[in-house]
Amino acid sequence: MAVSQVSLSDAWGMLIEDPNAVLIDVRTVAEWSFVGVPNLESIGKAVRHVEWTQFPGGVANPDFLKDATEGLAADQPVLFLCRSGARSQAAASAFAEAGFTNLHNVAAGFEGDLDPEHHRHDGWKDHLPWNQS
Repeated sequence: MAVSQVSLSDAWGMLIEDPNAVLIDVRTVAEWSFVGVPNLESIGKAVRHVEWTQFPGGVANPDFLKDATEGLAADQPVLFLCRSGARSQAAASAFAEAGFTNLHNVAAGFEGDLDPEHHRHDGWKDHLPWNQS
């Protein structure tokens, strides 16, 4: 099962239009605390926060699948978000290997891509609701 790559606007549309669609933010506790988190309150949803890699150290979270899949159906729409789209793609692929079939990677990530000055732009944080901790 392939993981679809979705734009920010498509991700937001899916979350609004499908009451079963879930967003999982796979960044680290440090990123949630210091960079910010997506805010889905305006559409009556909450973000699931499950680290793909643990902070500190960057080691794989051994409980990721158990924690992230809790209560989800195998065909439920699940969107994945990280800083720039790489960890979320890996997390979505792990879901696919576990038998989930409706998987979407938010390609722009929370912060977006690096510009020539090494600043990140055009991610969730620039275009969709979010909160600073």
